[in-house]
Amino acid sequence: MKISMFHLMPYRELPADFEKRYHSVWVDPPFWELAEPEKVGQYYNWTLDELIHAARCGMDGICVNEHHQNAYGFMPSPNVMGSVLARATNGMNTAIVQMGATLPTTNPPIRVAEEYAMLDCISGGRLVAGMPLGSPMDVNLCYGISPIEQRERYYEAHDLILKAWQSREIFAWNGRFFQLPMVNLWPRPIQNPHPPVWVPGSGSLSTWDFSAKHDHCYCFLSYYGNNVGKKIMDGFWEFVSKTKLEPNPYRAGFLQLVAVSQTDAQAEQEYFPHIRYFYDKCLHIAPELLAIPGHQDYRSLVHSVKNIAPEQMQLMAQVPNWRYRDFVENQFVIAGSPATVRDQLMAAVKKLRVGNLMVLLHIGSMPHELTLKNIELFAREVMPHFRSVWDEDGWVNNWWPQRLRNGAARASAN
Repeated sequence: MKISMFHLMPYRELPADFEKRYHSVWVDPPFWELAEPEKVGQYYNWTLDELIHAARCGMDGICVNEHHQNAYGFMPSPNVMGSVLARATNGMNTAIVQMGATLPTTNPPIRVAEEYAMLDCISGGRLVAGMPLGSPMDVNLCYGISPIEQRERYYEAHDLILKAWQSREIFAWNGRFFQLPMVNLWPRPIQNPHPPVWVPGSGSLSTWDFSAKHDHCYCFLSYYGNNVGKKIMDGFWEFVSKTKLEPNPYRAGFLQLVAVSQTDAQAEQEYFPHIRYFYDKCLHIAPELLAIPGHQDYRSLVHSVKNIAPEQMQLMAQVPNWRYRDFVENQFVIAGSPATVRDQLMAAVKKLRVGNLMVLLHIGSMPHELTLKNIELFAREVMPHFRSVWDEDGWVNNWWPQRLRNGAARASAN
């Protein structure tokens, strides 16, 4: 099993009454009222230090992502972060998991192909190439892409990137959205034919179809916990069975919030304020910004309205009144002593049947030192118990950098 540290890089000091005074954490929060550039610089450096520390502690991967105009997670260029991480972790058995550069907002998309190829070369072939569709807030509202065009732009960008990585001849691209007279990519990725591709999703049927069609890893990203996640992943595995794909657990990934301390009681004392901050402030998103008409295709929208949205909306309506134990019992957060976290996380991994796990070890307003503690305890006391989870069934992780599958990294020249 492979476990990566996921980092959002939120603003860690929003005012106590933020969710009461401001419309949304995404799209329209006023920067000059809420943030200080010097603190932002500190947060970026802390984030890089935390991810590099996770690599040194033995995490299988370190993971960044792209968002815009928000205080929930503001890495507008994940590849800038990834280049620092790739260089700093050279020689380590740690994948650089870019989850990743948003395809529909990059024009032309070969910019993603070029930058991912750079990261693969800098890291010595350790890149995981995440290819997100992008949220409606980022893509439609912040970057002005028409919702009805978003998926078609995504599909075309994906096909162009994969062809650019693999083609040995210069070619012209005459698509609906992108027209390029000469595509001749420099550099090319070390990994051949291309780095493994992960596709993040939130339960859309079209994303399942797309991942299966191209044999990519499907990653369900949600903050509603693994109880809700089980319903989504059960549907995904049923889809895999119907399409006669191999039910390899490494075909799927999942994101889980995790907080580890010496005891259950100490975990509550240390982490609950930051869990509260995350759900009250970082997820304070105006509902009209979340569901832009046209963002989902019709079939996926019907599936979401019938099977996903009601439960999630009901849970989120209850969250403002939750105590610590409610977050833990509902599995929004797996928290406690190393033994408690091991047991609950193992149960989650088994019921979801996932081979690629992403853990959010920095949550909300967590200070730097507490984040380092969480990383160290997780890496030392929890993660080693998951190494051989799927080995007994003989599954191979075909969605992991080939040079790292047997723990053998090769650094590029320093």
